[in-house]
Order: sequence, then C-alpha cells, then structure tokens
Amino acid sequence: MTIRILIVDDHPMVTEGIQAILESYDDIEVVGALNNGQDAVDQVVALSPDVILLDLNMPGLSGLNATEIILEKRPETRIVILSMHDSPEYISTALNHGARGYILKDVPTDAIRTAIDTVMAGEQYLCTGAKGSLQPKISDGRETLTSREQTILLELAQGKSNKEVANTLNISVRTVETHRNNIKCKLGISSTAGLTRYAMEHGVLQGTGI
Repeated sequence: MTIRILIVDDHPMVTEGIQAILESYDDIEVVGALNNGQDAVDQVVALSPDVILLDLNMPGLSGLNATEIILEKRPETRIVILSMHDSPEYISTALNHGARGYILKDVPTDAIRTAIDTVMAGEQYLCTGAKGSLQPKISDGRETLTSREQTILLELAQGKSNKEVANTLNISVRTVETHRNNIKCKLGISSTAGLTRYAMEHGVLQGTGI
C-alpha cells in the first residue's frame, strides 16, 4: 500500500529535505508540499493524505488551529507535528488537539519514517526528545484545559479580543466569553495579563513569534 504524505512547512530547505528523504521509499508518495496552514486546510480533502507532517510555527493560521480544522474536515488523516520546541506544555497541547505524533526538527532522518509507520499503525509517536520532555512532573494543582480552551488561551494570549478570536475560530462571541471564563476559573487567573503570563511561562506561546 502506498502511503500518501503531505508536507506543510514554511521553510523551503526543511520541506525539500524531507521530501527528498521520503521520495527514496517505494511505498511513499509525497502528494504535496505547502508552506502554510491555511493551504493545508483548503487542500486536505482534494489531496487526501494519509499523513501530514505539519510545522507549528507558520505565518497566518497556526499549526494548532490547522490541526483542529483538518481533523474536522478529514478525521482519518494522521498528523505528525514538526517543531523546534520541546516544551512539555506545547507537546501536550499539540497532542490534545489531535496530533498523532511529535518530532523535533533535529531528529535523525530515519525517525521520520518510523513516525509515519507508527501513526499508520494506529499508534502515537514521540521522538526521544519529546518523550523526555513529557516525563511526569509534579502537578501545580490546576484543572486541565480542554483542547478548545487551550486554543482559545493561545489566541487570547496573543492580545486578541473576544470578537477577533470568534472570527478566527468561526464561533460566536458568547462562546468565546464562556470559554474565557472557564479558563480563568480553572487556572485561578482573573486578568488577561495573567493569562498571557501563564501562556508564556508554560510554553503556549512558543513558536508563535511572540
């Protein structure tokens, strides 16, 4: 069976390097190489990839939001995140959004093939560096945020208003307000500045350019 791969990364050298590696395998077909999340969302149905290798740090639509939308449009697609960041909060957020794998960009080339085979087998793949970052840590006692709440926290922490977040995520302002209140309640934070500080301290803003 041929495995259909879509590569999404805004760095041409990364995209070309990964594509060259994957095209050396007889059972892999690279169906596209895109440089932003919005194009991936727009073309995922037409390209029908089995696996998407998706960068998180891209202009426009973030990799986290792209992951969520792609899986709503084509839930059978497996998404493997490509990233330079090994923050445990960032890795957890990506997995909570539905990503099936997480690879740091400095991994050996054969790890990419291993990741593809692993997620195609229905399992989760974390490269060695990502696994190390997710070793059990002492909880701070805060209630865990849902993936939607994490998405909204990311948007709010970038200084967006409720209306701007609603437009970005295609939901109502009232829904954003409800999630915002739930986030503040769960984290025990009362101000937007406090949410931004929490996001920065826990790695949520890594890879967004902030």
